[in-house]
Amino acid sequence: MNIAILGGGNFGTAIANIIARNGHVTHLWMRDPTQVADCLETGENRRYLPGHRLESLVHPTADLAVALRDSGLIFVTVPSGSFRAVSARIAAAAPAHAMVVSATKGIEADGFRLMSQVLEDYLPQDRIGVLSGPNLAEEIADGQFTGTVIASRSSELTERVQQVLRSKTFRVYANDDVYGVELGGALKNIYAIACGLAGGLGVGQNTLGMLITRSLAEMSRLAVSLGANPFTFLGLAGVGDLLVTCSSPLSRNYQLGVRLAQGLPLEAAIADLGKLAEGVNTLEVVHRRSQSLGVYMPLASGLYRLMFEQAHLQDVIVELMTGGQAVDVEFARPSELGGQAYMGASA
Repeated sequence: MNIAILGGGNFGTAIANIIARNGHVTHLWMRDPTQVADCLETGENRRYLPGHRLESLVHPTADLAVALRDSGLIFVTVPSGSFRAVSARIAAAAPAHAMVVSATKGIEADGFRLMSQVLEDYLPQDRIGVLSGPNLAEEIADGQFTGTVIASRSSELTERVQQVLRSKTFRVYANDDVYGVELGGALKNIYAIACGLAGGLGVGQNTLGMLITRSLAEMSRLAVSLGANPFTFLGLAGVGDLLVTCSSPLSRNYQLGVRLAQGLPLEAAIADLGKLAEGVNTLEVVHRRSQSLGVYMPLASGLYRLMFEQAHLQDVIVELMTGGQAVDVEFARPSELGGQAYMGASA
């Protein structure tokens, strides 16, 4: 089966190699023809995943039509800001039978739309899936043991993704809570910035333990208000991804937090990082959404004030430590959710 990976970043390149090792012709689409030419000449993606040879069945290309032609399975790994434009092009050029999987962890600001919902604007729902989990690309490429989650309402799609991605070091678990899995992947980027900030300030392990677990509480609280299953957040796409992103220097969002701790203003920290940190845009979108829904998210609110309203760090810390103290675990039983499905902007 021909497979297309749209987005030539580190994660797209890492999974392209896994798929190719499993015997599938894999088209790796990149916007920049210069990057494609360098990959073809050197046999690796030196810009985003240096030191890792591309498998012989990986074919870099800057021609989207070539990448999509005859591809029965398409992974989209482009940044959230360009996701809609790429989705429209997929709908126009992909084979009618193709299944499309989003591996982009972000939220579209207009209407609080998740990436799967953007795909739903162009493609039938039963052809759409979401890939998320604690998946640092460099570790995947190094052959470190890793697990991920494929979520879809189509069992055919989840089984196909499990077949093409499974390897001796990469396990793929299934879930049917598409929006819960996707919210976990997007929301954890916010708290990775907070943990990077805390790490850069040299806080203790007790503080980090509290910060990560209260982050999980906030994530699940918002997700439940949007109709997701809170128990999804106990799995790889929730606590697994949160733990890795909030503790690894390989995380872009964590690195951004460290730079903020060094006293750099937000724009300077972003420029110094030199890479896209999805958590910045996600924080703005989530802050507005939580305010409109009346969802209590003190960590996200404090980080928002610090990053966008120039609040003083000490003032934010005092507010967080003197705020209301609720129960520790807030998960509801699935039967108590009333079977409500997440409806995005209308929820």
